[in-house]
Amino acid sequence: MNTFPAWLVTKSDDAISVSRTDLTTQDLMEGDVTIQVDYSGLNYKDGLAMTKSAMVIKNYPLIPGIDLAGTVIQSDSEKFKSGDKVVLTGYGVGEKFNGGYTGIARVNSEWLVALPDNMTTRQAMAIGTAGFTAMLCVLALQNHGIKADDGDILITGAAGGVGSIALSVMHKLGYTITATTGRMQEADYLHQLGANDVIDRHEFAGKARPLAKERWAAAIDVAGGFTLANVLSQIKTHGAVAACGLAESMDLPTSVAPFILRGVALYGIDSVYCPMPKRLDAWNRLATDLDLAALESMTTEIEFDKIPEAATAILKGQIRGRTIVKVPQ
Repeated sequence: MNTFPAWLVTKSDDAISVSRTDLTTQDLMEGDVTIQVDYSGLNYKDGLAMTKSAMVIKNYPLIPGIDLAGTVIQSDSEKFKSGDKVVLTGYGVGEKFNGGYTGIARVNSEWLVALPDNMTTRQAMAIGTAGFTAMLCVLALQNHGIKADDGDILITGAAGGVGSIALSVMHKLGYTITATTGRMQEADYLHQLGANDVIDRHEFAGKARPLAKERWAAAIDVAGGFTLANVLSQIKTHGAVAACGLAESMDLPTSVAPFILRGVALYGIDSVYCPMPKRLDAWNRLATDLDLAALESMTTEIEFDKIPEAATAILKGQIRGRTIVKVPQ
């Protein structure tokens, strides 16, 4: 029986181990679609899973990798047929269910999105969970009514995957953007993606006032904690914030003042269990609103065997933009 490479996280008693191994299709979980995986991606959750840094993985043994893109090789679903190109993000893949760090994956067809016509599987993973989340943030702000002429948009943690793609998309849509980063050496990179201004994240590190000077029409935040509290205090009246991460903290040490005195809206972005209609809308918008040349400029491709090293780097905040993994066949 043919084998294929995979990364596998196992647990024996209280000991967790991560190893590269060879599997067969008999080792895969149940599902109605089997996929030859071309690419996966590296996300913060993947860093946690591959370095055993947090309880991200809920079931053992498990193949990590919270997203994947590839070609259907067998299908019992009416929605997909052999040869179809598909992308999968979320639904607990890489946490509760086997993920993308494998040559072949078997999944539930209800989780799959058909790859947009103008997009390759490599580009789909350069977008990945991070880019999909970024697009959901953009949609939340636009649905709130935030227009390009309403004022500056703030994007925190802009040198990371979510921030880089959000910045690129909003720049293409004509917004004026201020980016924050803890790595000011990345200022040139952020300007190239479309940032009009780049400021140090430490401006948002202290305890927030209930209300501060109104600076931003809206914001996309990946940090949480004091950063999000400060951002909320600086949003203009009737503005909005899309919150999608906790890179700084899960806490939100703020008050009700921005919400009841300025009418600020805080939108929580769930990319894992996002309903399929909204999911399809986001991928279709990514196919038209994301500059694929800019996407390539922010993308680094690594070998399958280099995932553990990259996982450590992403947890240390050392990864710029998007990192994709070429999966060996």
